[in-house]
Amino acid sequence: MGKKKKLASRSSGNANYPRYSLERSLRIPEAIIKQNAGKECTDADSATYLGIKWSGPYSMELSSAIKYGLLERPLQGKIKPTELAKKILRPQNATDRLIGLRQAFLNAPLLSEVYNHYRNENLPDSQFFDNALQDTFKVPAGKVSEFKDIFLTSLKFAELYEDQDGKMRIIDVSEQIDRPTDEKTVALLKLEKTVKVSTSDTCFVIMPFAKPIGDYYDKIYSPSIQKAGLSPIRADNEIFGTGKIIEQIWAGINGAKVLIADLTGRNPNVFYELGLAHALEKPVVLICANETDVPFDLKHIRVIYYDHTDPFWGQKLIDKVAENILSALKNPAEAKFNAALLLSK
Repeated sequence: MGKKKKLASRSSGNANYPRYSLERSLRIPEAIIKQNAGKECTDADSATYLGIKWSGPYSMELSSAIKYGLLERPLQGKIKPTELAKKILRPQNATDRLIGLRQAFLNAPLLSEVYNHYRNENLPDSQFFDNALQDTFKVPAGKVSEFKDIFLTSLKFAELYEDQDGKMRIIDVSEQIDRPTDEKTVALLKLEKTVKVSTSDTCFVIMPFAKPIGDYYDKIYSPSIQKAGLSPIRADNEIFGTGKIIEQIWAGINGAKVLIADLTGRNPNVFYELGLAHALEKPVVLICANETDVPFDLKHIRVIYYDHTDPFWGQKLIDKVAENILSALKNPAEAKFNAALLLSK
């Protein structure tokens, strides 16, 4: 193996994410398009187009562009810009560039996994995000700072977030097509391999009974729970019978493997039942349409947000809730109330 190849191997390693941001990774395909009419060339030639030396760090940049889907290798030792890169760099209409940037971000391994985990949610505070990157996504402690910088920089460049009172809300741009509501997402299929559930396991739903939110049980929450492989149960029509209602609610919450709670409207019964669930240290998937409805002492727990103005909000919410049910079982600390942690802040 030649000296240059050894250097490239040591520098790029086997990182499972792009080591450069999306914006930085565009400069190689852009140079090839400008200086070589977008035709295939050698790795060394591409460095010449940029007026820099071919080296180990440059090979890492090449690898990053490939991970974003901006470069392809038609032959060993050859590279050329992809159609996606051309869509971004030579857009034909006003939306081509943004759509292309978002697709490139979603192509990137691990970046897309973290995005899918938090879509329709606020990114957690720095300390909790760092912990999740290490514990959930297995980013080595020494690489957390690097990964987080690449993730956040690229996320902003692709306009995949919006500011919500100083928080970064990850927007969901997943394509919604006509498909069965029970069809499973890639993220859900991955989670199913690591979490064992059965239809005898119940998911207790805490929500207002009055319309319109009350209708979401049959339209949204029951399908999402069944998609995750559990059986849905709700107080009003599932366990009410003879005897004291509160005892039945307690039994339903206590017997549930996981719970979901819709906080929209700050319904007092919802918060009462949620308090019982937290007292029992049950993992709860929190859902809300309005961030202002989420009390301060719950903001350190993951919350799924939904937007009625999105024509596909229902299907997106079904998918996201199903994924978060299994995620809460896999990583219960993310879905449990931690009073000690809150008091320490």
